Amino acid sequence: MQINPCLFILARPPHQVVWNYEQHTQFELDIYYATRLAQLINDPSRFDRSNPIDREFAKVDILVEGRTKNIDWKWDELSRIFHIGTKNIPCESVPQDVDEWATLYLHHCAEVLSSPAPPARTTPCPVGRTVLERPAWDELKEVSLVRTLVSRSTSRSFDNRAISIAQVSTLLYLALGYLNERSCPLERFAARRSSPSGGGLNACEGYLYVRNVTGLDAGLYAYHPDEHSVSLIRTLPDESLGQLLCGQHFINNLPFGLFITSRFDKLWWKYEHSRAYRMAFVETGHVSQSFLMVATAMGLATWLTGALADCQVEHLLGLEGTPEQPLFFVGCGHGDGQVHCRELITLLDEQDAAP
Repeated sequence: MQINPCLFILARPPHQVVWNYEQHTQFELDIYYATRLAQLINDPSRFDRSNPIDREFAKVDILVEGRTKNIDWKWDELSRIFHIGTKNIPCESVPQDVDEWATLYLHHCAEVLSSPAPPARTTPCPVGRTVLERPAWDELKEVSLVRTLVSRSTSRSFDNRAISIAQVSTLLYLALGYLNERSCPLERFAARRSSPSGGGLNACEGYLYVRNVTGLDAGLYAYHPDEHSVSLIRTLPDESLGQLLCGQHFINNLPFGLFITSRFDKLWWKYEHSRAYRMAFVETGHVSQSFLMVATAMGLATWLTGALADCQVEHLLGLEGTPEQPLFFVGCGHGDGQVHCRELITLLDEQDAAP
């Protein structure tokens, strides 16, 4: 017998909790069971079929026979736990036809709607709001989808030219706004964005980083998609943007960017299983791609990153200790379109020129 490789252990006084993240099962061990498990971890050959604790461990797959096949995982154990632990959603009964699925789904929705929905925002809203003008996208109608897809690239060289508040309005509306041009038969989920959203929950929120936008003071803003408005959270911090993005200082000239967060409480409300955590990142990716496509169609250079100084960003956005977490950053502006910053290009040229 050997210890199941898909276990992790949590300290939850007075118990030790053993979690089988592959089978989605948990077991509370008292001091006697925990001590025996420690002995078997130290030396699995001490397994004794006459010991009732050992037999229980084997019955619930804390101990398993033979070697199990595992992916040769190259990341750390946390990523492995996340991937395997969110596979194979536990399901009491799998619908056998579309009628059964519709009945079960309607019952699930009724259960969800019987409990209070999460609030519009996780933190108090600033009182003053700036309502943005209705986006003008006539020029975008002449830009083909194919041209936009081919033209999109990641730029790391931006200059100090400003973008306009009209451009920001169009970007926000088409990436995160609730589109007036769309409708939905279910009133509770009538707010529709250009991007798909798990369960129609619109779990993503946007926070503007404004450094150089004509018509909008520099600062950090919350976006309110229901009103297509923004509210100032605070002035720009002393830290450069690059410092907030793990030292990527080539981005410090960026005139405008968007921190995309996920409202985990919205996802928890409808989906209890941790599989929904995957959907938080999927939805964030959808929103970021919409932002990048619109910016590209408007003739702006774009940049994106998932490398955030999380604690600093949470503090700046007032999200510490809340179920809303920053996951991604996208930005746009003017520049020469270089994929690499000038400093890196200089180093590469010097390296190529060296004997």
